[in-house]
Amino acid sequence: MKRITRNVHHISFAVLLGGTLLASSCSKDFLKPAPLSFYEPGATFNTEEGLIAAMAICDRHLKAYWATDHNEMLTLGTEYIFSEMMVAAATDKRTMLCDVANMLTPTEDDGPNSDTHQNLGRTNSMWYLWDETYKGIMYANTIINYVDNVEELDEATKNMYKGRAYFHRAFRYMALVFQYGDVPLVTKLLEVPKQNYRSTTRDAILTMLTRDMELAVEWVPEQSQMGLIGMVNKGACRMLLAKCYLAVGEYAKAKEQLDILIDQSGYSLMENTFGTFNDGGEPLTWPITRNVIWDLHRPENKLIAANREVIMGMPNRGAEAESFIKMLTMRILYPFVFDGRLQTSDGKQALLNIKRNSADYNSKYDYMRAFGRGIATFRPTSFSTDGLWHVNGKLDEGDLRHSSASGNWIKMEDYRVNNKASIDFGKPLTLFNPKNGALLCSDTIRRWFDVPHYKLFLDDPVNDANITGSDGLRGATNGSNADWYLYRLAEAYLLRAEAKYYINPGDGTIKDDLNAVRQRAQCSELYQGVVSIGDIMNERARELYWEEWRNVELKRVSLCLARSGQPDEWGNTYSLDNFDKQSGTGTTGGSYWYQRIVHYSLYNKGPIQINATGNSNPNYTMDKKNMYWPIPFSAITANNRGQLSQNYGYDGYDATTPKWDNWEDAVADEGTIGN
Repeated sequence: MKRITRNVHHISFAVLLGGTLLASSCSKDFLKPAPLSFYEPGATFNTEEGLIAAMAICDRHLKAYWATDHNEMLTLGTEYIFSEMMVAAATDKRTMLCDVANMLTPTEDDGPNSDTHQNLGRTNSMWYLWDETYKGIMYANTIINYVDNVEELDEATKNMYKGRAYFHRAFRYMALVFQYGDVPLVTKLLEVPKQNYRSTTRDAILTMLTRDMELAVEWVPEQSQMGLIGMVNKGACRMLLAKCYLAVGEYAKAKEQLDILIDQSGYSLMENTFGTFNDGGEPLTWPITRNVIWDLHRPENKLIAANREVIMGMPNRGAEAESFIKMLTMRILYPFVFDGRLQTSDGKQALLNIKRNSADYNSKYDYMRAFGRGIATFRPTSFSTDGLWHVNGKLDEGDLRHSSASGNWIKMEDYRVNNKASIDFGKPLTLFNPKNGALLCSDTIRRWFDVPHYKLFLDDPVNDANITGSDGLRGATNGSNADWYLYRLAEAYLLRAEAKYYINPGDGTIKDDLNAVRQRAQCSELYQGVVSIGDIMNERARELYWEEWRNVELKRVSLCLARSGQPDEWGNTYSLDNFDKQSGTGTTGGSYWYQRIVHYSLYNKGPIQINATGNSNPNYTMDKKNMYWPIPFSAITANNRGQLSQNYGYDGYDATTPKWDNWEDAVADEGTIGN
């Protein structure tokens, strides 16, 4: 198969100009009126070439959620700190988003320069997950609005483009309704600015998305019928339709779609090594024993024909570097180890950055090259690194996804002191001094945690060749361009288990779907008997780390539990009337999302004392009301001829604010401008 390698920079300019006709512009001032452009988008999008250009922008924009760096941040990190899997860890920043219950407000725009998104004081990307998501919706709407005017295309081809655009729009709205709840529904490109939007309810939007994705599954071809990879295909549409069905309570229909994906679409779990073996950068420091999990997550193997598990991936590597986005996983998500706050028993700095052109260089201890130059903007919770990996009450010693022996997983004890001036040279790092019990790491939040190396290691051949360069130009010290998964078949198994649970929690085949994924990972512990929704969500966390949008998925499941009436793993049941309209930081009540957080994360456990220059006493808190993020105040005020609904618990909330409760009325209203 061919890889998409179009140069899309000039294309984006054209699409953006066309988009200026839309009042929901893509900057921080969402919904603020903008002057009409003299540019005529109809002249650009009346040919198939114009549609291809717009679709390329949609595809490129999608991978930016995983890849775009916002000055020491990755967008997806914000999704993960609103879950049980991660917390903010940039302890040198006093504005670090840890005290969420008190810091998160409609005017919160994390950082001292609220008018500048790219600043080093910022510690979350929520602005991006609002602004850029509406930008992606604009791109998709451009295709939907103009495709019928392309006279050279037959009806089937027009529908194919519509179906792919429906996918892009639905993916983004699926994120918005579970991050923000009731939001403005924008489906058109307007000829004059609109300032009188109403919010449309979450369920109304989900109903529209379901209809759109049913059409997309009908119209979009299978990957096997396409010459390019990285474009929306039928399998991806089927996966997203299954999630839509789950969200609206059509569980049997969701299972039907997932049955087709698993049994009838030509996909299969990869169970053996395949593709190219990557030795991990510096095998003398950190040897990799080749295994299927390692091969499955190497960027060079993700989109090859031999990989029968990938349903849709996002091309992000190759010769045309200007079309790709560097993913700084090794800088943002690995521990910050190269300074004096990690010490030896005799008071020396434990880990040094020793360059390869230095006389002191020893390839057995080149942790910069093997593990990168981490700064830990975000860190995993202890549940993510430890508790999650217990099944049937036992730590699963065989699970390749948690295996240090294979090289897939890094523990702090896997580092060895490389400072020759210390008596501990060559010994494993220790958290406490064996002589007197003193703590040898002054900031355990940022500098002491495990890493799923198989997911986050990205080699960088260009920088690896620079032996004399600075810290950031030595090996894969930051990360690199990398193809990434959007959907894999493993997720289809886990979604099918979820659908079965809502239909009948006692279904004995639910465990079989979980065990199919576990057996591929060579787990020694398999599920037996009846499983809980917690087992399903735990397996998602193990398998889909840094692939799924964890916050969105937890909130989608929260809705499904409330809608289905089925219990969570603690026996709690939830009501549609109030699961997302509660406040407080107590241990009872709230949504399933909240219960996962208070059971498994650092939130609401009290302040943590560390030795850090910025935030030396971080207090991680989360409120039930944070089930939904506040609608940005800037969006509400820009919509000055109408009223957007603020979410429960935040300043400006008013339960009587009118909303559209069906999507048809919201779409019909888009043509009204108001006074």
